[in-house]
Order: sequence, then C-alpha cells, then structure tokens
Amino acid sequence: MIVDDSLTVRTVFSRMIQREGDMEIVATAGTAERALMELRSTEVDVILLDLEMPGMGGLEALPKMLETSGGAQVLVVSSLTAEGAEHTLTALSMGAADTMLKPRPGGFNDDYRDSLLGKIRALGSGVAEKEAEANTAAAAPSPRKARIGKRPQVIAIGASTGGIHALNLFLRKIPANFDLPILITQHLPASFISVFAKQMEMAAGRKAVLADEGVEITKGSIVIAPGHGHMIVRKSAGRFVTGLAYHPAKSGCTPSVDPMFETLAEVYDGHVTGVLLSGMGRDGTDGAQAIANAGGTILAQDAATSAVWGMPRAVAENGVAAAVLPPEGLAEKLLTMVGADAWR
Repeated sequence: MIVDDSLTVRTVFSRMIQREGDMEIVATAGTAERALMELRSTEVDVILLDLEMPGMGGLEALPKMLETSGGAQVLVVSSLTAEGAEHTLTALSMGAADTMLKPRPGGFNDDYRDSLLGKIRALGSGVAEKEAEANTAAAAPSPRKARIGKRPQVIAIGASTGGIHALNLFLRKIPANFDLPILITQHLPASFISVFAKQMEMAAGRKAVLADEGVEITKGSIVIAPGHGHMIVRKSAGRFVTGLAYHPAKSGCTPSVDPMFETLAEVYDGHVTGVLLSGMGRDGTDGAQAIANAGGTILAQDAATSAVWGMPRAVAENGVAAAVLPPEGLAEKLLTMVGADAWR
C-alpha cells in the first residue's frame, strides 16, 4: 500500500513496484483517513507512508495503521529536512520498521528504485518469516543457548531495521541509576544521528554522546556510533575511549556493529554483554562470536517482535545467544545478570 498525498509520488512508486513480479500494489491512498478505510478490507504486507499529509497526518495515523493492518510493516518515506528527520525518528520509535529519504524532483533514479525495492523485499520477507515462525514454533526444537558469561562492565547494542522501536522498549526498562555504560550502533543515515541521540537520551533518562576520537566511556552514559564511521574502543592511559574506523565492513554497513563488538571483546577481556536487536543481514555475527569467545554474553531479540529477524537470528540459531526474548525481556534478563554491582 502506498500512502502519500502527492499523486506524482504515488504514480512514480507504483510504476517502480508494478514492474516486479514478486510485488503487488493492493491499494493507494492520498490521505491517512483513506488508508485506514482501505486497511479494514485489504490485506497488506508493507505500507509506504508519507508523514506530512493534510488531515490526520502520518504520525497520528501510524498506531492505528499498525493495529488495523494486523502485522504490516511500515516504511516511512521521509523528507530531507531537519523536521522531517525528527518526525521520522518519532515514527520509528512508535513501531515503523524502516525509513527511506524522499528525493528532490529528478532524484527518483535507478539507484533510488533499487534501494526502495530492496527495503520493501526485506520487510515483506520479515512478515513471511513471522508467519512461518508462528506456524512451526510449537513443532520446532528450541535452538541451543550459550551460557551466561563474565559479569559485564559495559553493554553494547547493535540494531538495524526495526531496531529503533526495540531500543526504545529496551532502554525504558533500564532504570536511570543503572551504572554501566551503554554503547549503541544503529544503522541510520548520518543526517538522523543527532536526532536519534536525543531520542535515546529521553528513552534512557541519561546523557548520550556521539563517539569520536578520544571520547571517554564513563559510567551511566550512552555512546552512539556516528553515521559516517564505525565506533571502535581502545584503552588509553588506563581509560576506555572510543575511536572511529572507516574500513569497509564485511556487512557493507556504515556504521557496522562488528568493529564495536570485536574491539570491546578485546579491551574489556570479555566483560561485555552484547545485544542484537531487529535488523536485516548478519552484521554483528562475527563480533558476537568474538565476545562469546572472550567469555562475554550475547542476548538476541526474538522473531515475533523483530521487524526483520536477520541480525538476531544469526546468533540465535548458531548457539551464541544466551537468551532470545522480546526487548523488554532482554532488559529484564540483563538486570538479573549484572546484579547489585551495576547500581549507583
């Protein structure tokens, strides 16, 4: 379903998608009100949603769309403005799965089309995987789980598609006086990172800073990977500090979760708990193995609550994860693991 008040945008998206044999446009709507009416009688897997529309608007309609559609994934098509970034991050925190920047006139080229179709396919496959998981969960054997490792001195979280909603649910379960530093790598365009950092501050009730060369990792803080490089961690003069790396990651992502996990495993000697939340692909898999090999612990989001069960699935199925739970359950598991030493 395409929901956008611009007839031109609806037409361009329709033409891009209709040429694909594995996709079908089941409805288009110029207003959120019309989209909600269509959702009552139309089965939809993926919704392309413009946020800035007359009438109800995309943000107001989003919770109703998620409820009415019965499991559809929402891809927010966002403007390039600062206000657009803020609205988009709000939508992602409310349950939208992913975002796509809306280009200026003339920007709907082949590269844009390929990126759009890739995101739609990933979200559509996530819907199909959830249905398959629900049908086979009772009969399938539970994957083996790793043991809880060393007591953590730092928490590291990796997330991608659907991860912002999961991060908000996870962080809101962590009390403000939880003392361990939290490092986050979230796949996002660089233009969204500053707004994302503010959102994480609000969710966690603590200060968030962007990683850079020499930024000290302090108790009770959140450190976030910037959009233009990988966050790495080293020890300098007895302090743990961040740095930035720019090498191509195996996953193709910038920032990538793997460099964060791998460097933390080494400098903290395995006293790390890594958390992998919703996201497509396998970014974080190698880093999670490094943490586990060093004696740390890996926690993973479950399939039922993930927009795309890719990144957490990889560690759940290979036996590296010690727990596979919804975001709130992962937070509760973490609090049980760390015990009284993590409180100010």
